[in-house]
Amino acid sequence: MNNRRNFLKQSLAGSAVISLSGAVPDFLLGTSRKIVKKNDDKILVVVQMSGGNDGLNTVVPYGDDEYYRNRFTLAIGKSNVLKVNDHIGFHPGLTGFDRLMNERKMSIVQGVGYPNPNRSHFESMDLWHTAHQTSSDGWLGRSVETSLASENLPAIHFGSGLQPLALKTSNKPVPSIRSIDNFRLNVLRDEKVKKQLAAVIKAPRKTDNALLGYVHESATVALETSLRLQDFGDKQNGEFKYPQSNLGKNLSTIAQLIESGLSTRIYYTTLDGFDTHSNQGESHRSLLSDLGNSVEAFMKQIEAQGNLDRVVLFSFSEFGRRVRENASRGTDHGTAAPVFLFGSKLKQPVVGEHPSLQDLEQGDLKFQIDYRSVYCDLLTNWMEIDPRPVVGKNFQTPGLFD
Repeated sequence: MNNRRNFLKQSLAGSAVISLSGAVPDFLLGTSRKIVKKNDDKILVVVQMSGGNDGLNTVVPYGDDEYYRNRFTLAIGKSNVLKVNDHIGFHPGLTGFDRLMNERKMSIVQGVGYPNPNRSHFESMDLWHTAHQTSSDGWLGRSVETSLASENLPAIHFGSGLQPLALKTSNKPVPSIRSIDNFRLNVLRDEKVKKQLAAVIKAPRKTDNALLGYVHESATVALETSLRLQDFGDKQNGEFKYPQSNLGKNLSTIAQLIESGLSTRIYYTTLDGFDTHSNQGESHRSLLSDLGNSVEAFMKQIEAQGNLDRVVLFSFSEFGRRVRENASRGTDHGTAAPVFLFGSKLKQPVVGEHPSLQDLEQGDLKFQIDYRSVYCDLLTNWMEIDPRPVVGKNFQTPGLFD
């Protein structure tokens, strides 16, 4: 114990040993190609669309004249819609989604929401993150602790903001990073220091203080995974035409980590900016283009690796927008909206019926599919995890997978 304390004290006093470049608890993580091996475990990648994505201008009900009566300046013309079927189609910025749909690597799940909807960003997102449970842990955090705790690094968050509540755990910390380079140990070129760090990690420690124990565990994750990062290159692969955006960079890095053989089962990243109360047209197009092209590039890279059959990407937002556009050429907070899944094992391209644009509740769409049933499908039929400790009960699934 004294040796460990002395080493850390001397190292931290003498130099910036750990480049954390972020607020605690953003901890270092990674892997080395040299010490991991390929596996066949199923992987879930989550892309959160923060701000409340306008589902009606994402999956456009162009076959319904009511849409055009309510979206008098924001409506996507029928000739511009990337048609999925005779009733719905994609926003023209979603050429990436359109190509993936044509390749049968995508599913739209329509009208997803929950009873008694909350139109607050924070409260609605908290419900999605906790699956309506009173526990302070997130639904993915509970998945980690109930079913994936034996994995060395079961989940990773990529992003510069706070770690999503969905990943919060009580006992097994999930690391957050901004980029691989920002979370390497600067001193690991020195073999002597590497050996000393390895000894620090292995040294036993006991405490009856739960908070101190969590901090110890977090520090161990930081040090141990830092040692594995040294052979991993944080470089975007231009072959797959990722957008030069934070989402593009994050998904490119996730694809590389999957290829490296890392045992991580859950990856999480976020695209911000969907709170489009005014002048929605161009900003929404830009966001959707980034989303569609980033996801398409990611799926192409995963397929080129030979990992397409073991990866599903799931994208959601905390709520949709109101049916009628507002006076500022934008849309206000709404309720139900589509969610999206990508992979090779999806059962059907469109799941569920598009909500009625006439049978509304306080000007909003009525949800058709409870988001927790989507979680149950992902947990049960993809991750092979018992959903009951995570979601509270086993909701009837919408049948997403073959």
